[in-house]
Formats: sequence, C-alpha cells, structure tokens
Amino acid sequence: MHPAPSVIIFSSVSGLGFGLLVWLGLGFPDVTGMVAFVFFVVAYVLAVGGLLASTAHLGHPERAIKAFRQWRSSWLSREGVCAVSALIVMALYGAGLVFFGASWTILGYLGAALSLATVFTTGMIYAQMKTVPRWNHFLTPAMFLAYSVAGGAILANRWTDAFFLLLLTAVLQITVWWRGDTALAASGTTLATATGLGEMGGVRPFEPPHTGTNYLLNEFGYQIGRKHAQKLRIIALVLAFVVPLVIMLLPHAGHMAAGVAVLSHICGVLTSRWLFFAEAEHVVGLYYGTRAV
Repeated sequence: MHPAPSVIIFSSVSGLGFGLLVWLGLGFPDVTGMVAFVFFVVAYVLAVGGLLASTAHLGHPERAIKAFRQWRSSWLSREGVCAVSALIVMALYGAGLVFFGASWTILGYLGAALSLATVFTTGMIYAQMKTVPRWNHFLTPAMFLAYSVAGGAILANRWTDAFFLLLLTAVLQITVWWRGDTALAASGTTLATATGLGEMGGVRPFEPPHTGTNYLLNEFGYQIGRKHAQKLRIIALVLAFVVPLVIMLLPHAGHMAAGVAVLSHICGVLTSRWLFFAEAEHVVGLYYGTRAV
C-alpha cells in the first residue's frame, strides 16, 4: 500500500507519546512541579502532534469530528474516543503533579489504561482489514503496543525496563515480518477465488483492467523490491533496537548518549512503520497483477 507520510508520522509519533503517558500514569518517573511539566509537554506534543498529522490523510479534515459517532462499529472511532479520553484524564493527573505536587493514583492508572487502549485501537484499525492479509493478525496490535511501551520507557528514562522491552519488541517485529511475507499466499486468496472461476480451470486476466494508472493502483498497488525491503529492515532494526541497546550497556552513559538513543529509536520506528505500509499487499492488486519483485 502507498505509505502516506501523514499516517506514518501519526502511527509512530503518537504511539511514542501515548507510551510516555502510560509510564507517567504509572508514576514513572516520580516527578512533580516543572520537571513533571516538561515530561507531560513532551508526551502531549508527540501524542497530539501525531493525531493532528493523521487529519492530513482525510479528504475532508473539517469532518473529522464525525468519526466519533461510529464507536460501536468502527475502530477508527474507538481510537478517537480513547485518545480524547486519555488526554483529558492525563491532563487532570498532570495538573495534580505540576501545580499541587500530588499524585492522584486512580487518575494516573485510568489514564495509563486509556493510553494503552488508544494504541491498541490504532493497531486494530489495520488488524481488522481482511483485505490486507499481512495486517490481519493479532500480532499487529501487539506490535503497536510493544513499540509504544518500549519507546515510552526510553523517554521516561526507565532504561532497565526499556532494555528488555526493546528486546521483546525486536523479536516481535522480526516475527511480524516473517509471518507477513507469506500471509497473502497463506490466506488462499487468488484471482481464481476472487472471481469464483477456479473450478473451471486456471484463471488469468485477459487484458489489463486499465490502460493507465488510477486511484486503486496509486493507493493499494504500491510495490517495493525485496532487496530494498531487506535493506530497510536491517536499517530499522539497527536504528530502533541495536543502537539504543548498545548505548544502554555503556557505563556512565550521560544525557547526550540518552538523546542519541531516543533519536535513533524514533528514526528506526519511522523506518519500520514506512515498511509496514509499503509492504502491505491489498488483495485488489490481484486484479492488476501487482506483486513484490
């Protein structure tokens, strides 16, 4: 699928922001006053900034408010409800820390749960799409949650937790790639099953559906060569996991090293999320004969 920059930024940056809110809601780091204010500003800039970036992918951003109405059936709507709820609850919790030096634990736990729910619903937007077999699996929301919590741990300076969470996320990411490479074939979806003509023999297109490009090809027929995908996977793993893990193992790593770890992880997340969309094979591509080369 076509990797739209707005969706890549949204799913990556907002996940980090809500991940940091999870740790803040649990009381980590244990800060108050201006220090707490700085942590909450970082979390809200990432979370809200990512959410605002997602509106750029809408045909009519001014109608975004209507997305909240379908929460009974739409994961996108549920994501919006959870996101707004999490931001409101965590704002109240943060106000207690910043202005009163008080930790309202119940609000913190509730905000952390809502932040996790927001990331989960984001993952489910893609996991529920049967038309994209690579995404249609429980590992998709699990991966979104793992990236969010691990990245939040780095930002919250919870390096011991971040170390093990990064290892877990790296294993999960590799598993997602390994499973995804055979997902379309394993789904059993072919041109024969799509047309219902399989019982009559081999099915192939008589001629191309279109003589030129169209919206479906631009949005769902995006292709990336296997050799390029493998290189980008290595880059994503090195930036998102190897560099931060190595820095965490360095004795007496200071603020500069921590900044490098954060920036490297963010770049790695953006790379892996670009691949998440670029490698997704929509079944509509079967009608156009598109496949990875």
